[in-house]
Amino acid sequence: MKNCPTSDKLENWFDGIVEETEYESIKLHIETCDHCKQLMNLYSNEHHFLKETLSTPTLPDDFAANVLDQLEPYEAKKKKTWKRLLVPAAAALLAAGLTTTLHPSFAQWVGGFFSTEQVDEGLRKASEAGLANRVNQEVTDQGITFKVEDVLADSSRVALSYQILDKKGKALNPHLDIGDTVNTIKAFDQNGNTIENLGMSWSDGSDYGLIEFSLRELESIEALTIKFELNELNRRTGNWELEIPINLKESKKLTTKLTLPDQKTSANGVGVHLREVQFAPSSNEIMYDTYLTHGEQAKIKAQVQRLEDTFGKENIHSFTGFGTAIQYHIENEKGKAILHHNTFFNQGHPSDRGLLQGTGEDTGELGHVKWNDSFLPNHKGEQFTFVLDGVIKTVPISFPINIKPKELKHEPLLFEYEGNFMTVKKAHMENEYSLRKALIPIEVERTFKIEMEGSKEALSSDLGTWILVDEKGTVHEAFHSGGILDEKDENGRFKTNTTLTIYGMKEVPEELTLQLLSVTRYEKVKNPWRVPLYK
Repeated sequence: MKNCPTSDKLENWFDGIVEETEYESIKLHIETCDHCKQLMNLYSNEHHFLKETLSTPTLPDDFAANVLDQLEPYEAKKKKTWKRLLVPAAAALLAAGLTTTLHPSFAQWVGGFFSTEQVDEGLRKASEAGLANRVNQEVTDQGITFKVEDVLADSSRVALSYQILDKKGKALNPHLDIGDTVNTIKAFDQNGNTIENLGMSWSDGSDYGLIEFSLRELESIEALTIKFELNELNRRTGNWELEIPINLKESKKLTTKLTLPDQKTSANGVGVHLREVQFAPSSNEIMYDTYLTHGEQAKIKAQVQRLEDTFGKENIHSFTGFGTAIQYHIENEKGKAILHHNTFFNQGHPSDRGLLQGTGEDTGELGHVKWNDSFLPNHKGEQFTFVLDGVIKTVPISFPINIKPKELKHEPLLFEYEGNFMTVKKAHMENEYSLRKALIPIEVERTFKIEMEGSKEALSSDLGTWILVDEKGTVHEAFHSGGILDEKDENGRFKTNTTLTIYGMKEVPEELTLQLLSVTRYEKVKNPWRVPLYK
């Protein structure tokens, strides 16, 4: 399970209004996450609906209702849907105690959501180990019952299965809209501190939903309380409040940690430091740092300075991130890979296999990122080995493209950069429509868009951040959307599409310069670095 951005953050990314420092990380995540790709398609469909409907000269009487119907909560079709949110602090009611101790009766218990294929293998294994507990806590209002059936907790995560039931006890769609004003689900540790990293899932046709809180790197937690304040279920307004305390002291005894002292290496200007590995019943975690070597960092700082001198500091550091990452896999004793991270599987973009969740934290130092990746638990006594396959770095570059928008209609502009073969097809003004709470609910904004199509060679660089310089020398941020397809063209390259959106321009310029400021490069290591993850 990936650590997905919040739904609000994804919507802002789609609308081109996120901080550019976050842009590349969200872009890479979307390209490797099927769920977030699906969300982007949904946002695109909603946008297309608004555009087509609002372009009609006369609006029908039921226009508002039609639009609102299109914007109702969606369900993922025939696929698990994951939402990952950040949650604030608040209060709730109705208490139901729970302690995650190991009792023989647990092992005899068969069934329940955590024993099904609807959850990952880690949760199933933890359930088999006796960490799942049937709590059956529920609250009813307006003829609708919200029920938390089972809870599973260890030192890495806490998961709860829930149902939404009608008066006859029939399971309804488990979809929940989570937000500050509608429904909130919050977790607090024993000291009242808020625990963030809330995950949710539900699948089409299922009677159950899953709520999960990650406890990664929260070593001091011994107990927590999950609080529900729900005001809308199945499109019905009401009041559903639950509070479920959970004791983690016993389950934490099943977790082992191994510090990896002095496990460092470097390749192609990227340093790697493996710090620690943790083994828990429902998931394993590996903690490591990636950073720029001293010489590489000095070189990149000089390149950034030249870009700042040319385009202004506010136009470089304000929305351009230069980071590092790695490609690796983890093998079991038989040499079989049980986890692949940032690996190319006959695709134009890297992806993961066996990864439950991955997060990276920027340390504030250029290129230095702290990572925590979790993967499926091992069989008891099984030993793993970490294998470094390659390094990834986003670096500054300066690649200008001069464009005359009017000429593109007759002769599209072609260019190539580091294995990316692109065609600039259109540069035009476009109306963007959005709904707002106001007397005039429809807001129209003019944007300038540059549309490109093309293809890229396998393992070639990813084109990163762009800016636009107009005829007057004014620098404009260019917000990127698009992706890398798994489909290949006649040359055997992976097809790509890109749209750059620029806000604040009033008209189409006669001539402009499109400037590429960064690329992400993937470089294999000559000799894979192997580190045993056991004593």
